Amino acid sequence: MAARLTPMERTAINPVTWSAEMGFNQGELVAGHTRTLYLSGQTAMSPDGTPQHAGDMAAQLALSADNLEAVLADAGMSLAHLVRLNVYTTDVDLLFQHYGALAGRLAAAQAAPATTMLGVTRLAIPTLLVELEGTAVA
Repeated sequence: MAARLTPMERTAINPVTWSAEMGFNQGELVAGHTRTLYLSGQTAMSPDGTPQHAGDMAAQLALSADNLEAVLADAGMSLAHLVRLNVYTTDVDLLFQHYGALAGRLAAAQAAPATTMLGVTRLAIPTLLVELEGTAVA
């Protein structure tokens, strides 16, 4: 007898409105899901593990997002399933100049995951400027 899947329900938790206006929720309450994917940090790495786009935040952010979406797709998910996004960067001000591209991708997927952005001294590979880590549910 096959298990019957319950549809996933997502409820945005926003006791304030400013974060929703910026494209993310303060919290995401998820019920009825059957699968949770914890994504390792995704960076601007080629498929063979070579760092790409040294010094180019826009290109690194785009490739990091591409790599995040590739992991989601391999699990049968998309950005729409992302409920948590952690963004690590070595230059917050520079990242904000290019963050609209990532926010646009999330908005197109109708995703507003709970998000934290952290400025860090460096990432695992010194030429990397940004890393995206997330949690997705389906």
